[in-house]
Amino acid sequence: MVGQAPELPANVDLVLSEFVNATKSAFESDLRSIVLYGSGAEGKLRPASDVNLIVLLARFDQNKADQLREPLRLAQAAIKLRAMFLLEDEVQPASQAFAVKFADVRRRRRVLYGDDPFASISISREDSIFRLKQTLLNLTLRLRESYILRGLREEQLVATIADAAGPLRSCAATLLELEGVTAPSPKDALQQISALLPGAEKRNEELQFISEARKQRTLPPGVAAPTLFHLIELAHLMWV
Repeated sequence: MVGQAPELPANVDLVLSEFVNATKSAFESDLRSIVLYGSGAEGKLRPASDVNLIVLLARFDQNKADQLREPLRLAQAAIKLRAMFLLEDEVQPASQAFAVKFADVRRRRRVLYGDDPFASISISREDSIFRLKQTLLNLTLRLRESYILRGLREEQLVATIADAAGPLRSCAATLLELEGVTAPSPKDALQQISALLPGAEKRNEELQFISEARKQRTLPPGVAAPTLFHLIELAHLMWV
């Protein structure tokens, strides 16, 4: 339970506990489990991090869902809570359709209520490869647009770098797993993958700036644009 996770910031722990209780009260017997995943599950939340939950339900009842509108809105404002409402019979199809995301769920999760619905899910190698390439290509295209659109506003580029870090690191971890290698963390996975690809030396410093962007939400003047550009190149190389 949330109260047994001292590595979570106090405000996150409190808001999560309140949201879990509100979800239990709203959905009652239709609620199967609530799972925290991503950086929050491993106690590594940063100012740029979302707090990600999966709420597993037997059914999505309108009247019950209505009761959770205000608690979700407040939690989202307070701790950047993002909740995925998933039905029991959607677990396996969702894990196949969003293989990279659910591979990250399998790596980094903490059950806050109920049973663990992801202990036995299987993601085929074919699904993992297909979704990995799809995710990397989509990320590359979005980052190229952001580089041009936001290039004159460094604070917006820093925000883009911070937001791109999670998906890019998750892709790197999945890529390593496909090669039979398990990295200690998605951050380490990205560093390992980058070191294997052309142009590794010039990206080393930029990878350090990712963490700074996530922690501080700021970078030294003139750093954001080349950092984002090298991340675009890295995403493309990982896709190829």
